[in-house]
Amino acid sequence: MKVLIISADGYEDSELLVPYYRFLEEGFKVDIASMNKGAISGKHGYEVAVTKTLAEVRPEDHDILVLPGGRAPEAVRKEPKAADIARDFFVKGKPVAAICHGPQLLITAGLLKGRRATCYRTVVEELKAAGAIYEDKEVVVDGNLVTSRRPSDLPAFMRETMRMIRAAQQLKAA
Repeated sequence: MKVLIISADGYEDSELLVPYYRFLEEGFKVDIASMNKGAISGKHGYEVAVTKTLAEVRPEDHDILVLPGGRAPEAVRKEPKAADIARDFFVKGKPVAAICHGPQLLITAGLLKGRRATCYRTVVEELKAAGAIYEDKEVVVDGNLVTSRRPSDLPAFMRETMRMIRAAQQLKAA
């Protein structure tokens, strides 16, 4: 299983690091993509190495897309390549997991119209304006999409993300 995490400086540390280490624990290959190579820093000072620039990402090489929150999605959503990557995952029905401000990229990519989703409270009106059906729950699953609101929702977010990954693995093996 190959995971793609898209983020940038200002990510919410726990929302990137908890999934990252959970995926490594499972033996998955994880790429962290951003606008530039080097390291990106979280809001609380943690750094992670960028393994691919957005320009280097080939969506077909990955099985799931993860979008952590914090301030990073505001920068990522300005990159057309990031929206193209998200669209590719949706077109192919691959799992997409977004938490906190993470859905902002999906809003920019025009992917949430008619979809059930949740997000951080300051993104709610934008989510609704994009045509999403907002639900104020710790986790919302709609087809290939898993969304959560904030760091305290990480246990539910990861439970449903792992459930979706396992289902995708079973389909792949069949």
